[in-house]
Formats: sequence, C-alpha cells, structure tokens
Amino acid sequence: MQIEQMGATALSRELKKGTVSVAEAVAHYQKQIEEKDGELQAFLTLTGEDLQRQIDKVQEGIRNGRYTGPLAGVPVAVKDNICTKGLRTTCASKMLENFVPSYDATVVKRLQDAGMLVLGKTNMDEFAMGSTSETSSFQITKNPWNPACVPGGSSGGSAVAVAAGMAPLALGSDTGGSIRQPAAFCGVVGLLPTYGRVSRYGLVAYASSLDQIGPMGRTVADCKALYEAIAGFDEKDGTSVRRGIRNSEECEDSALGRAKEGLSADVLRENSVARLKGMRIGIPKEYMQSEMNPEVREAVKKVAVLLEQQGAIVEEMSLPLTEYAVATYYLVACAEASSNLSRFDGVKYGYRVDGEQGLHEMYKKSRTEGLGEETKRRILLGSFVLSEGYYDAYYLKALKVKRLIKEEYENAFKTCDCLLTPVAPGTASKLGTSLQNPLQMYLGDVDTVAVNLAGLPALSVPCGLDKQGLPIGVQFIGNAFCEETLFTVGEAYEALRGAFPMPGEQTAGNGKEGV
Repeated sequence: MQIEQMGATALSRELKKGTVSVAEAVAHYQKQIEEKDGELQAFLTLTGEDLQRQIDKVQEGIRNGRYTGPLAGVPVAVKDNICTKGLRTTCASKMLENFVPSYDATVVKRLQDAGMLVLGKTNMDEFAMGSTSETSSFQITKNPWNPACVPGGSSGGSAVAVAAGMAPLALGSDTGGSIRQPAAFCGVVGLLPTYGRVSRYGLVAYASSLDQIGPMGRTVADCKALYEAIAGFDEKDGTSVRRGIRNSEECEDSALGRAKEGLSADVLRENSVARLKGMRIGIPKEYMQSEMNPEVREAVKKVAVLLEQQGAIVEEMSLPLTEYAVATYYLVACAEASSNLSRFDGVKYGYRVDGEQGLHEMYKKSRTEGLGEETKRRILLGSFVLSEGYYDAYYLKALKVKRLIKEEYENAFKTCDCLLTPVAPGTASKLGTSLQNPLQMYLGDVDTVAVNLAGLPALSVPCGLDKQGLPIGVQFIGNAFCEETLFTVGEAYEALRGAFPMPGEQTAGNGKEGV
C-alpha cells in the first residue's frame, strides 16, 4: 500500500514502528505535490529550509518517546489564512502578498506539539470570501476529480491537497460552509467544530462570530484525530470555551445509553455500526428542496436507508427558519467583514500604492488595487447594512433571526441526536460559471450557513458519485459540543459504505451500494 493510501493514523503507526521514516513520508508527499500541483494549484507556499529542521526534530521526538500521539510524524497542509511563523500567510490576497507572520496560530502550535509537520499553505478564496476558490488573487485551484470543475471553497486548496494525495490531512476554516462544501465536492471528510471549541487566535478574521478552524482528511477517524489535536481552551482567544474535548456521555446519553444495552464497552467501541441502534436522526424537510440536484437528493435518501437498516430511527422534521438563513448569514458575515477588513488600509501593513498622494486617496487606491472584486462586494454590503438609517432595519434584525435560528436547532435536539442533510444542493460546477452570478453562488450555501449561525458542529462525509463522476457529500449536524456524536454516526456510515475511492480509482456508476 502506498503512503497516501494509508490514512493519517495508519501512517503514524508505521512511523512510530520505524517501518517508515519521517523523512520518507515527507519526501513522498513532496513528490506528489511536484507531480500534481502544477495542474491542480492547491498550494500557494511550500515550507522551505525549515522543513528539514522539523523533520529532524520530529524523528528524534518519536525515537525518544516525546511524540506518541495518533498523528505523530504526520505532515499536514494549512489554509493560507492561518498564521505560520516565518512562512508567508497571504489569505490569497494581493493585500497580504508579502506578509510573513512573526508568530504561529494556536492551532499550528498544537500541531507542532503533537509532532506534526506543516508541508505548506493552501490556496483559498480571497479572505475566505467565496465558494469556489476562484476569487484568489494568485491562482485558481481545480477539482482533482475533474480539473474543469471547481473544488468548492473557500478551503478548496486544503480539500484538493487531501483528495489528490498531496497531504494526508489539512486545516481549513469554515464561516458558512467553507470546510464542508469543498470536502463534499472533493470526496473527503471535513468537520466544522462547535464555535469556541478550536482557538481562532492566529486566524485572519472574516466574520468573527462565525469563523471556526477545522480538520479535513480522508476518513472520519483521521479527522477526529486532528480535531482532538487542535481543540481545547486557549486563553489567547476571548471566544474560546473551557470545556473538555470528549463529551460522549453527556451528548449521547440517550443514543449510547440505548445502544449499550446488552453490549460491553469493548464490543461497542469495536463495532461502530452497533452504536446506531436507537439513535434518533432527523431529516429537515427544508433541506431537501425541490430545486436541488435529484442525484444529491437520492444519495442522501440512500444514506438514511442504510442507517435505518441498522436500527437508527430516521424521521422527517422541520426547521422553518432555514428559509431566512442565507439572507441572515450574508448580512451578519458581510457586516463583520466590513469591520475586520478595515485594518487593511495601506498604512499599518499590507499592500500600498506607490507615489505621492493624500491620505484618503492613498486609502482608496490601496484598497481598490489590493482587494479583489468579491471581497470589495462584501465589504460594500457590510458597510451599507451598518450605516446610519439601515443598522436597525438590516443588521439588528439579522442578529435577532440568528438567535431564533439557534433556538430552533436547540429545540430540534430535544428529540433528535443528530440531523442528516445534504452539504450542497448540487455537485461541483464548471470553472468560471459561479462568479458570473454571485447571487446564485450565495444561494448555494443554503445547506451550510445556518449551522454557523447557530454555532453548531457539522461533519461532511462523501456518500456517492454523480453521473459525471463528481463526489456527493452528506452532512451530519450535531448539538453544541457534541462532536463525538458526529464521529459515531460518521464512522458507522463509513463502515456501511465501504472505502471511498481517490480520484481516478473509480468512474461514475461503478460504486458499491451507498457510494
């Protein structure tokens, strides 16, 4: 078995046994990047000479027992809006083209503490504003299943790096679906953690009340291991929550309590499918909209049938406020973006026009030339809704709806252990089509944005291929701080589905049942 087919946790086991060295693992992925990234354009910056120092340090740490965790020695790709000391962090924007942070984000520090190595920084939509990875100022990332299609966004580079075997794991950020949607489009697993579960210190902000860093990998187990490496309280982040990472007893009291009847804890751990018995799974009818791709709808229904056959109780339910989620999200997100991006003015740091001009002219020209069209569009929308005379009519009302959406989810979880939905209404679109109609692109976020508004965790897992051979993703939504529930149902579904192929291994229509 080749290294990229092992999975991250399996690779770490081999590294700790000594059958593979850290240098060999890194060299393998560097070769994959060299061979594939010329076409796919997933990476913006690769780690340079410092990578050899990391390799030597981690190899020695594994040898002397310092690094013993499930991901020790594993390389990882990092989205380019997460600060890395000494390594360029651009947010895929001309505004930050030459910005090199003097510190590491908390998540990067935790990767290093776990004995992991950063391969490089991945392409994205500029300042995480977009759903296709086409708004980057530097390059357009392509879907490894079909390079004529988008990989999704804004964490498209991270998703492509994992899907194409150029990295075993990656970090992305999710403000309204930016981990889950590209994960679905590229056939990998992506997790949006509960808001406050993972530190945002060192994440360049888009919308501070919605942004969350999360993991991407080829399997649920790999994502779970990376999540546990980066999650936890951080005093540097004012929104970080003091809470333990594992909450299975609290979050799955009803579901696991019923599943444990007649089963020992050891058998339960070994047989993830058995844990589905009695789990209550709701399918919000608003997510199964008539406008969605019929192939996506059927794929989600097949997932529901598989889970139901194993004893899960799957029922249709309703989340009526889903209708207002997209409008609410873009009002809140753009308002916060307008405020957060005001710091990029050509004075403090970032792009600045040459020549002599007055202060206001310099501001205007620097921001006009340094920021892309989609970013400027969202800043303008945010500035408008925050302006005098419109604040109450738009922004304040959006905050009220945001609270109501959160309450609606809380009520849903009184009777459901998790929710089952599509990740997106369709599969990956052709390059160049989405940006022609920004409003249509925004509406494509209908299945993901409400989860961010409510601050809940959600897991995207590949569940099939459409007739064009493009991946379809299914989304499991959990109650706040109940990531363990999502890992339970996600791993169980994976066991029922079987291994999901990598790009090029399988053509459309030739999959197993449920794939």
